[in-house]
Amino acid sequence: MRTENSATDHHAIAVAERTGAPSPSKDRPVGTASGTLLAALGVTTFSLTFPSTAWGLEGFGAWSLVSLRIVLAAVIAGACLLARRVRLPERRHWAGLAVVTAGVVLGFPILTTLALRTATTAHSAVVVGLLPLTTAVFSSLRTGARPSRTFWVAACAGAAAVIAFTVQQSGGALTRADLCLFGALLICAAGYTEGGRLAKVMPGWQVTGWALVLCLPFAVVGAAVSLAYEPVRLTGHAVIGLMWVATVSQFVGLVVWYRGMAVIGVPKASQLQLAQPLLTLVWSVFLLGESLPVAAPLTALAVLVCIAVTQRARG
Repeated sequence: MRTENSATDHHAIAVAERTGAPSPSKDRPVGTASGTLLAALGVTTFSLTFPSTAWGLEGFGAWSLVSLRIVLAAVIAGACLLARRVRLPERRHWAGLAVVTAGVVLGFPILTTLALRTATTAHSAVVVGLLPLTTAVFSSLRTGARPSRTFWVAACAGAAAVIAFTVQQSGGALTRADLCLFGALLICAAGYTEGGRLAKVMPGWQVTGWALVLCLPFAVVGAAVSLAYEPVRLTGHAVIGLMWVATVSQFVGLVVWYRGMAVIGVPKASQLQLAQPLLTLVWSVFLLGESLPVAAPLTALAVLVCIAVTQRARG
């Protein structure tokens, strides 16, 4: 019996090496601690996305920056898929990958970059601080779960705090940048939810990789058109910002984030993302020299409390 089990394990590992699927001993994280570490690393990389985008906008137009970050990330992802000789995903997974592409690869970068042309990184970080909450809501709807009344009360309270902050900071009305940020929240939450689900049946780096490759043709066309119309001024900040959002935010960060979510689950991973807005506020001060309004950290803390309550209410 032991020999048969050993042979079965060796066969499973061999199959995983040929297909790129998670193997029992090589690709699967060893436990909750490793999943938590991966998710936390992903959150740290994401917290630098807005400051890096602000740097990138110093030398690139908004559409050029988004197109180039996708092209560079897709080339890296495609090279990794080819090097590992990963087979095409099964047809039943393509719809989910399309949602990840639309929400995480395309929608969120485009809308947040457009917002950051006029909004500060601190303001944007507070608004996008609702992302864990919206992700939890999408996850509940996607799985058919029925959260408690406490969950919905806390969720609405967090949304109300952010809306009040944005209206107060925008002089009594939502700006175009605010609408872009709220739109980014919704589509990114859908992409995160679907990506976390797919990361349970295929390695997280493949979820990100195939979503990027799926978008490559559109990004190449977008880069060619936007570079023809938007002036480019190569500065140190612009190059560093582009390289960070392309290689880390768009690929490496998503790889470890989805891998972590696959191990500890979307709700627990969302708890770790509570720290992201506060980290971005710190980066906005030290890297960009922004001055924080008192309402920014206070609203971020209020949202943190609301999201913590939603996570506890979901059990």
